[in-house]
Amino acid sequence: MNLYDTVFEVIDMRSFSNLWYWIGLAVLWSSVSHWVIGVPYDTVIRARRGKTQDAMRDLHDLVRVNVNRILYIAEVSGTLIALIWSALLTMLGLAAFVYQVEFATAVFLLVAPMSILTLMTVRTAHLIRENEDRGEALIRRLLRHRIATQALGFLSIFVTAMYGMYTNLYVAPYSGF
Repeated sequence: MNLYDTVFEVIDMRSFSNLWYWIGLAVLWSSVSHWVIGVPYDTVIRARRGKTQDAMRDLHDLVRVNVNRILYIAEVSGTLIALIWSALLTMLGLAAFVYQVEFATAVFLLVAPMSILTLMTVRTAHLIRENEDRGEALIRRLLRHRIATQALGFLSIFVTAMYGMYTNLYVAPYSGF
């Protein structure tokens, strides 16, 4: 057995049996749960505790910048981005579930929930701007968005784990190149 065979025997190159895929999935959802519409969660908590006026001012500034950025992108090029993204997601979904390409399935299960999260983020940004949320109302809206993000992440990880277990148990093992 040569080095090439040994490496590919030790490191399984299939997506759902690869430890790095699962670490990446956990890091992805941990990161998006921490950054609520681009604002770090610790900033929201500091403003909620209200020990200093600077914390609330920092929160308002960060939210204002990120809401304006998100809505500007959505208004200027949102339609084009949605068109291109939906075409790419459709191609990826076809490769994943019609042609049964495991790597495409793994990527689809990562990016499809991110698409839903993007829509949720744009909606939250619209609501913040429409209602001109400030203070406690802004904190409540950001916390609601974070809880919705965590629920989506939980569902995404659950579906990915179930599909990954199914793939690992019922699909023939990888035989190499």
